[in-house]
Order: sequence, then structure tokens, then C-alpha cells
Amino acid sequence: MQGCDGSVLLDDTSTTKGEKNAFPNRNSARGFEVIDAIKANLEKACPATVSCTDILTLVAREAVFLGGGPFWAVPLGRRDGLTASESEANNLPSPFEPLENITAKFTARGLDLKDVVVLSGGHTIGFAQCLSFKNRLFDFSGSGKPDPTLDASLLQSLQSTCPSQADSDTKLVALDSVTTNKFDNIYFQNLVNKSGLLQSDQALMGDNRTAAMVQYYSKYPYFFSKDFGASMVRMAKIGVLTGQDGEIRKNCRVVN
Repeated sequence: MQGCDGSVLLDDTSTTKGEKNAFPNRNSARGFEVIDAIKANLEKACPATVSCTDILTLVAREAVFLGGGPFWAVPLGRRDGLTASESEANNLPSPFEPLENITAKFTARGLDLKDVVVLSGGHTIGFAQCLSFKNRLFDFSGSGKPDPTLDASLLQSLQSTCPSQADSDTKLVALDSVTTNKFDNIYFQNLVNKSGLLQSDQALMGDNRTAAMVQYYSKYPYFFSKDFGASMVRMAKIGVLTGQDGEIRKNCRVVN
């Protein structure tokens, strides 16, 4: 995972461990067959022209738009990487990390604190496994009590969905339980109401700078939509391969 180079799409081989089974992606990143189908159709229509990386970048935009969110222009011309790195993927921002660590990972890639808040708003859709927030429900930071920043009624509901036993670890819970399938600004309203699912989401309310942005986006959906598109364009420029670097994969799961 050097940047936007489609490395997450590569399957494991006898010599390389891919990124699909890295801890942040395991049982989490999915829908690869959708990318396969798009790629197969593109290869029929215009062989070796559109990279898997560009497909992934466009699919992200389409998913947001079809979910009721913004539409933004996607710069194209990325090429596909020749390698994957499980260890790099294991270093993705984690829901258990403090905000300063997550922010440092963003700034190391040329993004800023506003991008952290705006892109966290992508959690208006999607799901998280119980194991990614169960630490907040029963014994938060070794206190023997739940996370005090979690709304009491949401806490009760989550405790019944994700009981304190290992077999509930992979159960899925909506990141935004209010409008689960709609891309909107309710995620930010949830944070204001102490109803962020992940510790890393709710932590945005624990810092004056990010809390002010959360409050702003909770009130002004238009500005969230506008800023989300701009942050996605910035993120999709990280570590891109162009010109003669990389390749255009024929099959997104394997290098040519």
C-alpha cells in the first residue's frame, strides 16, 4: 500500500502476501467481485486502457453519489502497482488509535486535520465489526466500565448486539444507525449526540479544533458534501503511478 495504486485488489501469491487479509481489511474490505465485473467489461470494450486503480477511484465516487451524496470530478490516468504490502496495510489508521496518531498518518501523506474530519464523515455509510468497538462497551481502558462518551441508550443496544464473548466479534453494526444507507451529514449529528460508533469517530469531539468542524458539518450538509469531494480528490492523488510506472492490469487480482 504505497498509495492509490490498486494494491488492495491483488490476491495473495506463493511469493507475496496481499493486503486483503491485513488486520484492517480482513472480513471488512469486500465487493471485489464488483470490480472484477467492471474490469471484464472494460477489457472487452477497450483493452489495457483503464487501470484497476482508476476503476476503484470512480467506484468510490459512484457509491457516494448513488447513496445520495455529492458528485465530484475524478482526475484519471493512474496506473496499477506491481506489488502489495500486508505490513503497510496493517499501518492504516485504526479505530483504537488516539486522534493525534491518526492525524499524523494523514499529514504524513500530505493531508491535514480538516481532511481527517471530512473523510471520517464517510462513516455515514458502511458497517463495523463488533470487535472494532467492543472495547467501549464493557471495560473501557481497563476501567471496568463502558466508555463515558457513549450515549446510554446506544450503549444498551450495542451491548445486546455485541455481547462480551468472542463469537460476536465479526457481527456487523451500522456506522450510522440513523440513516444507514444514505450518504448525508447525520454522522456528524451522531457525534454531537455522543452516538459515534468507533472510539476514533467520537474522539473528534474531544479536541476543540475538530469538535468545531464536527458542529459545523452537523448543521451545514451542503458544505460537508462540497468538502468531502475535495478531500476525496486530494486522497486519490496520494502515491499515484503515471507515465511508464506500474502497468494497466488485465485482471485486477494479479499483476500481468
